[in-house]
Amino acid sequence: MELEQRNAYLLLGTNLGDRAQNLSTAIAFIEEELGEVFAKSSVYETAAWGKTDQPGFLNQAVGVKSRLAPTQMLKLLLAIEQKMGRIRLERWGQRLIDIDIIFYGDVIVLDGSELTLPHPEMHKRRFVLEPLNEIAENFIHPIFKEKVSSILSNLTDELTVEKYN
Repeated sequence: MELEQRNAYLLLGTNLGDRAQNLSTAIAFIEEELGEVFAKSSVYETAAWGKTDQPGFLNQAVGVKSRLAPTQMLKLLLAIEQKMGRIRLERWGQRLIDIDIIFYGDVIVLDGSELTLPHPEMHKRRFVLEPLNEIAENFIHPIFKEKVSSILSNLTDELTVEKYN
């Protein structure tokens, strides 16, 4: 049975190697394996969050049209991370690539041990909301019933997030 097509919003992050190239490579894999990438934010540079004694990150939000189930999408994204050389050593540690599902249409998954949708911390993080707002400002968070732009405007996170050239 084929699922109805949904728009998923992903956040990509990288702070090792050729960071800009890592984002481009990940997006190419996403387009190849998940579906059409219909939106890409600018690339943003941010200081490390959570574990701050590491290099700064480049982050980019992308919108992808997909018929995959959310757990199937997660498995493919984890495989892309691995294919690109990601090694998980510590929580919030350095990474070649990190790809998170922020929204999967209006799907809500709260009881999943491997996946929670929408992303449970997205509303607290400027490095997620700035790029996401650029491509999905009017998207309504399915739990909070608020637009992304509204969540961003009420955000208290002080982390510096700047467009990267």
